[in-house]
Amino acid sequence: MPFESPSRFPIEALLAGKIGDVVATSDSVWPELLIDSYEHGIFPWPSGEENVVPWCSPKKRALLFFAELKLPRSLLKARKNSPYTFTRDRAFEAVIRACAEAPRPGQDGTWITDEMIRAYVELHRGGRAHSVEAWNGEKLVGGIYGVDSGGAFSAESMFYREPNASKLALLHLIDLLKEKGSEWLDIQQLTPHLERLGAREIKRTDYLRRLSQAQASSSAGKIF
Repeated sequence: MPFESPSRFPIEALLAGKIGDVVATSDSVWPELLIDSYEHGIFPWPSGEENVVPWCSPKKRALLFFAELKLPRSLLKARKNSPYTFTRDRAFEAVIRACAEAPRPGQDGTWITDEMIRAYVELHRGGRAHSVEAWNGEKLVGGIYGVDSGGAFSAESMFYREPNASKLALLHLIDLLKEKGSEWLDIQQLTPHLERLGAREIKRTDYLRRLSQAQASSSAGKIF
């Protein structure tokens, strides 16, 4: 049952709302720890401090509910006239490395370290991390990756090398999730772009309840 399996994290305190956004720290990261964290609504967010990995479960969690999705006219036009083709899990490592290299406004460097890349690539090989790729011919021009939290999907990062490539990759991911019966996408933190698409914040307790429900309704214990 959801949340009832043993965990390395302080789950009882988390569910009781007794801890802040950072619920734990570790000196490294590995696939089993990632699975444990995502299945309990937690994700790593290194801050650049060496040898310390903060594990976060924000008191306000950002979700994109598909029924509330708002597509600007310009994006609808771009989707209609898109030259791109889209795939799933064709180039996971290339996507995460491109996300690590992508410049982020207001950020110096990236949280996607080499250690993180190795752990997520191993998670992908185990079928729990996935990517969507946008291609222009044989050129990778955009993409997004994330983690299957046991029945719900948590998006981690995306990149683009040509206009609208990451935005359209996101829409392709949403279509794939809707085909599997999902009703929302966990985006963790609210960004201006995703807020314009209709994303909003909910309380952590509400997110954990929704996550638990999604896990309980997933017969295979995963999405893809």
